[in-house]
Amino acid sequence: MNSRQNAPSTPAGADAQGTGSKNPFLAIGLFIRQVIAELRKVVTPTRRELVLYSITVLLFVVFMILLIFGLDSVFSWLSRIAFTVPDV
Repeated sequence: MNSRQNAPSTPAGADAQGTGSKNPFLAIGLFIRQVIAELRKVVTPTRRELVLYSITVLLFVVFMILLIFGLDSVFSWLSRIAFTVPDV
């Protein structure tokens, strides 16, 4: 892998960042061109991937809910044991 592959891409032209141009219309044009360039890089997942990712996220959320609920139950039980006065 050569070092150019990891280098960030920089826009070419007179209105590139760092040229000192104060024209807001050039800055807006540059921004729009960069947004369009980034949107071209977006890969839309297939239906199967979307369903798989959604199920994975939902299962993880359910697991975390159960984990937190379990820990909360254990710690509340321990705190009741530690802070209540035993019947004599």
